[in-house]
Amino acid sequence: KLSYYNEYKSYLSFRMLRLTKRFLPRVPKAIRKRDVSGGPRTITTHYTVVDRATDPRWTDVDMERYVDEVDVAVVGGGPAGLATAIRLMQNAERQGAEIRVCLIEKAPDIGSHTLSGAVIEPEPIYDLFPDAKERGAPFDTPVKKDQFSILFKNSSIDVPEFLLPMKNHGNYIVRLGHVVKWLGERAEELGVEIYPGIAASEILYREDGSVKGVATNDVGIAKDGSPKDTFERGMEIHAKTTVFAEGCHGHLGKQLINKFDLRKNAQPMTYAIGIKELWEVPEELHDPGLALHTVGWPMDRKTYGGSFLYHVNDGPLVALGYVVALDYTNPYLYPFKEMQRWKTHPRVARYIEGGERIMYGARALNEGGIQSIPEIVFPGGVLIGCDAGFLNVPKIKGTHNAIRSGIIAADCIFDAIEDGSLSLERGIVLDSYDDALKKSDVWQELIACRNVRPSFSTALGLWGGMAYTGLFYVILGGKEPWTLKHHCKDSDSLIPAEKAQQIEYPKPDNKLTFDLLSSVALSGTNHEGDQPAHLTLMDDSVPLERNYAIYDGPEQRFCPAGVYEYVPEDSGDGYKLAINAQNCVHCKTCDIKCPSQNINWVVPENGGGPAYNGM
Repeated sequence: KLSYYNEYKSYLSFRMLRLTKRFLPRVPKAIRKRDVSGGPRTITTHYTVVDRATDPRWTDVDMERYVDEVDVAVVGGGPAGLATAIRLMQNAERQGAEIRVCLIEKAPDIGSHTLSGAVIEPEPIYDLFPDAKERGAPFDTPVKKDQFSILFKNSSIDVPEFLLPMKNHGNYIVRLGHVVKWLGERAEELGVEIYPGIAASEILYREDGSVKGVATNDVGIAKDGSPKDTFERGMEIHAKTTVFAEGCHGHLGKQLINKFDLRKNAQPMTYAIGIKELWEVPEELHDPGLALHTVGWPMDRKTYGGSFLYHVNDGPLVALGYVVALDYTNPYLYPFKEMQRWKTHPRVARYIEGGERIMYGARALNEGGIQSIPEIVFPGGVLIGCDAGFLNVPKIKGTHNAIRSGIIAADCIFDAIEDGSLSLERGIVLDSYDDALKKSDVWQELIACRNVRPSFSTALGLWGGMAYTGLFYVILGGKEPWTLKHHCKDSDSLIPAEKAQQIEYPKPDNKLTFDLLSSVALSGTNHEGDQPAHLTLMDDSVPLERNYAIYDGPEQRFCPAGVYEYVPEDSGDGYKLAINAQNCVHCKTCDIKCPSQNINWVVPENGGGPAYNGM
């Protein structure tokens, strides 16, 4: 649970931003318009879809916004965004310069929306703070044992350590949310203006088409889309350059990719859903520093997936998670239930039997690699971290590359501020960041592992991918002169339900395995109930006419939080889609996997979402 102090701090930050508006200049109102002809909306009422300009309930509402101006705006308070902000202020301190860096984070507290495995490589944090451990960085669990097992239904085979694609000695098992919180504290000490609990909801553009900054989201809108008495317009933050660090499949990042055609020379990004639980286990089962990974059962050989199980030296805790690639083909596959089934395997169950599950969460992750990375620079801004997609698939790590990309971006941005290239009047393309990143360890690492993920999508499936990875990545270092391609977008991979085999999952035993809703309760997720659903549909008729009719409603299964369900109509026969937006853990899987690409995830009202404590 969030501490009263953190809740009060988040409240004060929001109140300070609102009070600041009084002393800032106003800008003319701007309403995004969307054609809503063709019938009434019965599900989606969000203003990003339904045009408020033609809604009489909004006729007399003051829609003016206030503006603040900064040197750099950072959208997202994860590892990448914080690294950028920290390095900018460090550079300014070294040069005796004064700059203003503003970081906006949708979570009510820095780190409370962060979820990862996680084993991290600490070197990029040491680049920021060589004395990080002395300053209290939560690196409490060095990896002591690296194990990798291939699971069959009732047995397993361990792979020798020298053949493993990940080498974790020297790395740390961490609770990444705690690391992010620590970075946030260091950023504030350096003078970064951090506004938690405030979401960036809109990209602002200059007349020349370059990115001008972002607007924060409007608050005080009722579930039916009408303004409440408490309605308040968001504010605009204008910047010389804007850094987008929202994490995997950022809702503003995907807009930038489309507007500037940043993926024109890249393949579609491919993703996975990662589902994680945190367990308190008996002392005798706890082995601090053990990092175990598995592949195989319960996945079939054609479905890419795997797991992690990390013993954390923070009480007798075990962090375990299951990852399913979102290019799977069977619409009846249920990632949450696959994880529950995986925990019953003897190789896994031995570490958690008799323990207590204390936390649950999920998030999507980028798996496309270098083939799928879009252009990372555009007029007025840059993409960093998982907004671009720098995850190393065979290492099962992305935090180190996210931080490195943030550091590189910060150095290039600061140089451009110092030489006068950046200004509030015009947005430039920061080619120096693109050049520097492609000369960095980030790029070289991604080149070496570029073929690992697509090698698992051949007819040989798991076995072909493991053989390829062992030979060309582990032994030959990724120096093969060819680059494999991803076969399709994840949203295009499902086969019709009539051609798919239904999957029978065992009922939960409430000891090792559990139902979905009791799991979501452990995420601490909470949203204001009286607001439009932030899971928006471009066309309300599509779920029933296409997703349900052809694929038997796969959103009921690929969502790890029970947001979507098809329920009987209130009168007559048939079904309708119900969206339980209050359950959403902000993983973005629905936006990625929907076979009709009809779901658009947008930010909810300020502070809504999961309340992770060191996930």
